[in-house]
Amino acid sequence: MRTVEANAVSMSVIGVGTWQFGSREWGYGSEYADVEVGRILERAFELGVNVIDTAELYSRGRSERIVGRELARLAARDRAFVATKLLPILPLSEIVVRRGRASRRRLGIDAIDLYQLHFFNRFVPIERQAAGLRALQREGIVREIGVSMFDLTQWQSAEAALGGPILTNQVMFSLAAPSARDDIIPWAAAHDRVVIAASPLAMGFLSCRYDPGDPPKGPRRRSPLFSAENLAAARPLFDAIRAVAARHDATPAQVALAWVIHHPNVVAIPGASSVAQLEQNAAAADLALTEDDMARLSDAALGFHPASKPYTKWDHLAGIGRELIA
Repeated sequence: MRTVEANAVSMSVIGVGTWQFGSREWGYGSEYADVEVGRILERAFELGVNVIDTAELYSRGRSERIVGRELARLAARDRAFVATKLLPILPLSEIVVRRGRASRRRLGIDAIDLYQLHFFNRFVPIERQAAGLRALQREGIVREIGVSMFDLTQWQSAEAALGGPILTNQVMFSLAAPSARDDIIPWAAAHDRVVIAASPLAMGFLSCRYDPGDPPKGPRRRSPLFSAENLAAARPLFDAIRAVAARHDATPAQVALAWVIHHPNVVAIPGASSVAQLEQNAAAADLALTEDDMARLSDAALGFHPASKPYTKWDHLAGIGRELIA
């Protein structure tokens, strides 16, 4: 498995996103949470995947507990780079410290490798939040600090407030949402930082499995990204993905992931519903796209203009967070 090396930290270019772990809304059932996620993580570690990304918001802490349970069962702590996220509800310094301790306790680990602010809270000065993050680092509860869904100016301001490196910024980045290429990714590459691509398959949109007459189920059903209008608008993008996939004997999802991690200092964290899907995701790290492939895919991505705003995993989770803040 290829890695990204930044600030003396090594992260696999493909990780495992764990939003689904413990979640009822995906309809995977108890067998998934009790058995399949353990198989997924075990196989991930065998393949050299080390980035495991969770959050206290995911199933209200259950995802963290599941990750912690499996790390202990597999005796895999030394093979995992564990990232979790703080829901920034009134993130005053003392609250940040309390919540960081709680996440570490749920994960059952010595220290959280990467602790991220889940989104930008404009109601609380970033200096107050950074003070809590610094205290967690001093205590040894967390090792590296990250942010999530910050624009470049917000990322830079957070780093100045922390007085040290904010290693990562987790942002929407995919062929359906390529704007991070404009500023965030070049800045990260130039400053020894990492961009974590959230929803790199746009909730499965880039698997090219859906068409205007085949409405999706589960959380996707609420997403305008999967509307008939948007699926129709995405036909040239899907055609480009399929053409590149055919040349490489790969799946469209693997091509979409390979495009994401072709960019410097980028890690992708797709979810996995099964061991087979995890293996397919990991194999995308070995897919060598040509410059012509990249140009065709990038042009198609820039030409995709959704008929309505793409609604993604981030919109769903941020909506929950904003409701809690309100």
